[in-house]
Amino acid sequence: MSEAALEEVSALSSIYCAEGEFLLLQQSAQDGLVVQINSTVGGERRLDVSLVFHLHPRYPSCPPDVSVSSTALSRSQCHDIKQKLLDQAAALPPEPMLHQLVEWLQDVEVTEDCRGGKEEVKESDKEEEWTAVLSLDHIRSRNRYIALLERWSQQLQLTGRLLLGRSILVILQGARASIKEFCRLLKTVKVDVDSSGKKCKERMMKVLIETPSPSSCEHSLQGFIVKSYQSLPELTAAFQEINMTELYQQIQPSLSD
Repeated sequence: MSEAALEEVSALSSIYCAEGEFLLLQQSAQDGLVVQINSTVGGERRLDVSLVFHLHPRYPSCPPDVSVSSTALSRSQCHDIKQKLLDQAAALPPEPMLHQLVEWLQDVEVTEDCRGGKEEVKESDKEEEWTAVLSLDHIRSRNRYIALLERWSQQLQLTGRLLLGRSILVILQGARASIKEFCRLLKTVKVDVDSSGKKCKERMMKVLIETPSPSSCEHSLQGFIVKSYQSLPELTAAFQEINMTELYQQIQPSLSD
């Protein structure tokens, strides 16, 4: 990890010092730095956006990865802004650039082509809607782990359930690309601790199923809810509650005995 990256993150924490404006999500020599900056886009219209930058160990020799989320924008708008940020980062010299990128983004207008009509956005979102069920190996550092899952689901505009019991399952709904990014974060960010108490990644995570979501609105999840269960009938009931009995029947053979 470069000294320049560490100095930049320290400076950014002073610049974006309002409550919740700047968060250091991860810091490791192997994986680099992950920071979140809550800012705005749209010039005078000032739409709130959440930016998550992944600074690789070789940064700033290589540009950062970025994800964009916002409750004020559609998924297609967030994707368009992300691409503009990546293009801008690639055009800048290989030196610390996060503050420059955030400042530049504040003046970027959200175009009508990107925004689209309400019906167009609704149809696009419907076409992108997927449902996935993940299996986690263990959760030892419960508060930290769950907080990260909740944060990622919000940032990636995913809804879902975390079911805690003999099998640890995560049900996700949203854009397929966002679900894949959620899975990537699970395997690359140190989310838990191992049996010796050292921070570790979720390398044993499995995707049990990934499928287009049913079109019926009764299958839509709201928020990200954590629920514990004690027995197989309670797990079955948890899937029945969200009208996903058929999905549960498909994954049941994959669950540990």
